[in-house]
Amino acid sequence: MSRNKKTRYVLKQIFRGGAAATGVLTAVTTVVTGEANAAIFHWDANLLIPNNLDGQYINVETQTLGISGASVAGWDLNPYGTSTTAMSWFVAAAPSGQVMGLGQGGLTSAVASLSVGTIVGSASTFGNTPSSVTAGGWVLNADNYFGFRFLGADTLTHYGYGKMTIGATMGVRTLATIDYESTAGASITIGGAPPVAVPEPSSLALLAVGAAGLIQRRRRQAAKLGNNIPAVQA
Repeated sequence: MSRNKKTRYVLKQIFRGGAAATGVLTAVTTVVTGEANAAIFHWDANLLIPNNLDGQYINVETQTLGISGASVAGWDLNPYGTSTTAMSWFVAAAPSGQVMGLGQGGLTSAVASLSVGTIVGSASTFGNTPSSVTAGGWVLNADNYFGFRFLGADTLTHYGYGKMTIGATMGVRTLATIDYESTAGASITIGGAPPVAVPEPSSLALLAVGAAGLIQRRRRQAAKLGNNIPAVQA
């Protein structure tokens, strides 16, 4: 049963009154809570990647960055390089790495600029070969997507992707956004639909209170009608 159908069913039971409404409401609350446990984390990073040997060291979970690995504990990504035709990627601690491939029309294998809809997961090939317009299919003056994996604070492998805006050359670049799966080992789709919003706990509480009030009102009305029924004369 879809969420919308479940919602309609709950409301129908509420207006009917009785214990069934409370039971269904509890079931829907459980479903919502379960779905909220897994999420795609999104970060509007907007980080300029300097065209130098340091670049940016980035920890995607803590959203911290710096110009050296020593300054960013547990860093996951380090795009850097002084070239105007390629962007290098420094190797983070295993199992971190970027998705390799032909990208958007690339001719050889490199850290690829991936098309929307590409799945980043355990079946992907990871490495750190420099990205370029030819090798990785990167597009100048456009948004380019790259996939990556990293070791989370839970010591498990997570998958994610970033949007890198490239300027007139590969030396002009801004890391616009980062998205990653909060569930270890779960794949992620580049440009996929955002997570479905779930009701806040306060909203669920209000719904439960409203349901209880309606049920009590129905019972009072039923009792009143029962008291007004004329007695049958013998």
